Amino acid sequence: MNNSQQRGASGRSQVRRTELIGIGRKLFADTAYDALSMDDIAKQAGVAKGLIYYYFKSKRGYYLAIVEDSVAELVARAAGEPDLPKVERVRRTIDGYLHYAEHHQAAYRTIVTGGVGSDAEVRAIRDAVREELVATIAEGAYGRRAIPPIARLALVGWLSGVEGTTLEWIGAPAAAAGTRTGVEADSGWGEDADHGADASPRQPDRARLGALLVRQLRATLTVIGEFVPECPPPPLPEGAFETVDDLAPVTGRS
Repeated sequence: MNNSQQRGASGRSQVRRTELIGIGRKLFADTAYDALSMDDIAKQAGVAKGLIYYYFKSKRGYYLAIVEDSVAELVARAAGEPDLPKVERVRRTIDGYLHYAEHHQAAYRTIVTGGVGSDAEVRAIRDAVREELVATIAEGAYGRRAIPPIARLALVGWLSGVEGTTLEWIGAPAAAAGTRTGVEADSGWGEDADHGADASPRQPDRARLGALLVRQLRATLTVIGEFVPECPPPPLPEGAFETVDDLAPVTGRS
């Protein structure tokens, strides 16, 4: 086999592996890890079980590859547009994070909660994504990823709050306006509609929750500046953080 053929085979192999990860993300989104055997996975994926073993060695290896793929997508979405101004990049990071959680709920829960039981390797993946997100926020706020320990602790505390808030948001009934069913959309069911006496209040949509988290982050950055003068909060544009439309440049809302 010449070099061109080898590259072609390698490319096809990578495509096939990516396809299997995509299938696995859908399977594990609907079914608990322990409830799926390799036979079940192969049958639902429509492939020979040996093919999954060939690419991933084991069920756990397959699952870890799915988690790592999900983490990479979350970080890429949150850390996009590095050339934006500092304040705008922070907004973009938060909206990208919430967008991922809203549209990939099972994967998000796996990343944040550590996945399968007390699996140390899944926890390590989770910890790595937390570190990357803290560094991304620091870079957006201060123009550098390395910050003093007390500043890092403050950002870790804020991110922990974001994780808990986001888990509650995606787990609540009718979590976000963008996830309404077709029946709900056709009926005009929105925040101001009459849901009946027993209906739970609607959760805020992504833009409104994002605005809340941005303001909480601003408060955290202000406190960091009080403790660490070399880490002042980014300049605050006039009128910013006053309304939900603060995220308009990111979400397209007006």
